[in-house]
Amino acid sequence: MTSADSTVAGRPLRADARRNRARVLEVAQQVFAEEGLAVPIDEIARRAGVGVGTVYRHFPTKDALFVAIIQERLRAVGEVARKLAEGPAAGRAFFGFFEHMVRDASLNKALFDALAAGGGLNQELTAEARQVMMTGLGDLLAKAQEAGEVRPDLTAADVKTLMVGCLTMARQGTADPGLMVGVVCAGMRPVSPVRTPEA
Repeated sequence: MTSADSTVAGRPLRADARRNRARVLEVAQQVFAEEGLAVPIDEIARRAGVGVGTVYRHFPTKDALFVAIIQERLRAVGEVARKLAEGPAAGRAFFGFFEHMVRDASLNKALFDALAAGGGLNQELTAEARQVMMTGLGDLLAKAQEAGEVRPDLTAADVKTLMVGCLTMARQGTADPGLMVGVVCAGMRPVSPVRTPEA
């Protein structure tokens, strides 16, 4: 649980208020991912089984609710990457993570906007969560590089840029996402030395 989950304006939330907040976030994340940001707050409240006032007590605006979702998703992604970095088969885990992120975010506008830093997001409000995500990605990348599965000159920022490129093409429908991920993953593997024919 993050500090944002347990407090509002510095005051601890009651257990029922924490449950309501978590429920609103869960429902809003699903609704925004499937239907976009046009869904009104009262519809989110109805689906979450709470009153509109309850939603507004936790999230004064729809933008505040969207930012909270982005923060939660980025932190979760960073934690997944960090745990994968601590496990075996770092190379396989790295490429599986990359593929999953492209597939998941290509269907989820909120996550795509967070990764691409688009959608008019408040960058200051998402900076901490973005750092958690990049740290986890960096840890996983480093382990895959140590295992000799990923070329050593790539940085976490490079990997994120490649990820966003695949996502952009997938969302625009200009290329088969699976093909693009395969090509990009092949390019991230170590370059084999060119063997010259013996004289």
